[in-house]
Amino acid sequence: MSPTLLRWIFNLWPPFAASGIHVTGISRDWRHAQVELRMRAWNRNYVRTHYGGNLFSMTDPFWMIMTLQSLGRDYIVWDQAGSIDFLKPGKGTVVADFRLDDAVLDTMRAATAEGGRYLHWFQTDILDGQGDVVARVRKQVYVRRKRDR
Repeated sequence: MSPTLLRWIFNLWPPFAASGIHVTGISRDWRHAQVELRMRAWNRNYVRTHYGGNLFSMTDPFWMIMTLQSLGRDYIVWDQAGSIDFLKPGKGTVVADFRLDDAVLDTMRAATAEGGRYLHWFQTDILDGQGDVVARVRKQVYVRRKRDR
């Protein structure tokens, strides 16, 4: 699947669309993605801010997918764990930016070369329109080279 097709699928996928989550871009090499959460009348909570679950959801699949696509078919990649810290109320449109470095991929390949598993923590800041951090999300990705490779 191409990054462009996946972006379109995500933007039409009911859980993202109903939550106001919009994938603004995924790079051709799967190393960068940007996602925004737009405030709508139907997706704000009782105190008129973003639901914490929507903030987490907007970041959920991207590290795993970017890692899987970048490493290729010789690897098993799964989400292992995740956490979120809420730092200030999220209002308006908020944005999450994901950048996967070559050094991280090299570390994953080296750590799994003999068939072992590797766990890597990624961190993503969700920013509001003023550039302030609304929430900090941590995702742990499990990586292992397939046994028959």
